[in-house]
Amino acid sequence: MKCVANVAGRMIPVSALDERESRLRASALAPSLPVSGTSEGRQLRRWLTQLLVADEVVRAAVEQLGVDDRDAPGEADLIPDAAARMELGSIAAAALEQSAARALFVRVTSVVQIADDEVERYHARNPLRFAPPVPGPGGWSTAPTVAPELDQVRPQITAHLLGSARRRAFRHWLDARRAESVQLAPGYEHPGDPHQPDHVHRH
Repeated sequence: MKCVANVAGRMIPVSALDERESRLRASALAPSLPVSGTSEGRQLRRWLTQLLVADEVVRAAVEQLGVDDRDAPGEADLIPDAAARMELGSIAAAALEQSAARALFVRVTSVVQIADDEVERYHARNPLRFAPPVPGPGGWSTAPTVAPELDQVRPQITAHLLGSARRRAFRHWLDARRAESVQLAPGYEHPGDPHQPDHVHRH
């Protein structure tokens, strides 16, 4: 059986990658995808391999830790906007499409905390970040110009910083798990690996 990767002793067959690519090419994204067999097409398969690997790392951790996904948060709770998605990176963000991965996110980031001085420094740097808009005529609102007191916006700042810190913690956890448990087969290296032949810089 030809495999794209070994994840903690479990082999991921090429057929799983073929199936993942076929689903993608049958989706609405098909017109924007590179042609199969080209350098860009091989890079797409390398990226899809990373998604398969991340899913398997998550599956193994869920099993090992006995994580129950019945009370998993929604995807929008963990990735509320584009900035949050960038903090996670595309691979971790894609993994969090699964409820089991979101439950795992809660488990592995449960120890993350935000100190009071972090909240205070953030408010000092961004005094208007959570200031409510100012009502104006005709139902319109204008941008605030007066910073609220810290205690008025402390919960919002804390939630904002905690969400960001948890996303970074999960990304680092996933990266560490992948580094220690994943062996990629030749030809299925990370797309950004400078040693693989399709990693070229063009202008």
